[in-house]
Amino acid sequence: MKFWQKLATVALVAVPVLTLAACGNKTSDSKDKVVKVGIMSNDKEIWQDIQARLKKQNVQIKLVEFTDYNRPNQALEDGDIQLNSFQHHAFLNEWNQAHGDHIVSIGNTYIGPMRAYSDSIKSLKDLKKGDTVSVPNDASNEGRALLLLQQNGLITIKAGVANPTIRDIKTNKLNLKFTELDAAQTARSLKDVDAAVVNNDIAAAAKLVPKDAIATEKITKASKPWINFIAAKSKADAKNKTYQKIVKAYQTKRTDTLLNKYYKGSTVPAWDYKF
Repeated sequence: MKFWQKLATVALVAVPVLTLAACGNKTSDSKDKVVKVGIMSNDKEIWQDIQARLKKQNVQIKLVEFTDYNRPNQALEDGDIQLNSFQHHAFLNEWNQAHGDHIVSIGNTYIGPMRAYSDSIKSLKDLKKGDTVSVPNDASNEGRALLLLQQNGLITIKAGVANPTIRDIKTNKLNLKFTELDAAQTARSLKDVDAAVVNNDIAAAAKLVPKDAIATEKITKASKPWINFIAAKSKADAKNKTYQKIVKAYQTKRTDTLLNKYYKGSTVPAWDYKF
């Protein structure tokens, strides 16, 4: 066979291979539109509504539910999910520093004031000497809980400590005892303590009613680190057009209405909040 005949034969054989490769790329692009989003279980109804709205835009979301704060970021790093929505900026800063990760925020969601609850007293002023208070044990949320107690005059915290723990308490006039728990356990501890400081989403999951809280954190300019958001693994992911569609779908009046419905007025939409 002459050289040109051989070349023609090779070209004819190569055409189907190129066609298959093109089909493969198309399938890959389609799969890339299925985005796994890690959420806390109490946010399920809100995200299901977003999921339905995005389906009309040919964006498929698969929701992956978590029940504690320790797993969603690791799942994001491991590639088990592509986005998560459960944390605030202070929590992420601590996570990235502790794990050497580069997870980033790609869009704010809401801010939920932290509240204190009790089964036995009506106000933090009713706490007596030696009473026990449970607080979240992760660095950012424990500090936030202690600041709430400081706002109410129960303790003072050493100055200049970014994320204080009970070891940074300077004065404790009632000699209160503190039980440090995983954030998800604080609501469940109410039967065993005199008061518990509980994250907003954990309180919602436990069916705690905001109006029954015995103290509520004030939202000020200093509250910006507590804004929750949708997170991606890296800065490069933040530019993903599909991910930005998800952010846009979240930051709507419809979601605002759902937050008010499911959180009973305990959260504030943060994407356009004026501090």
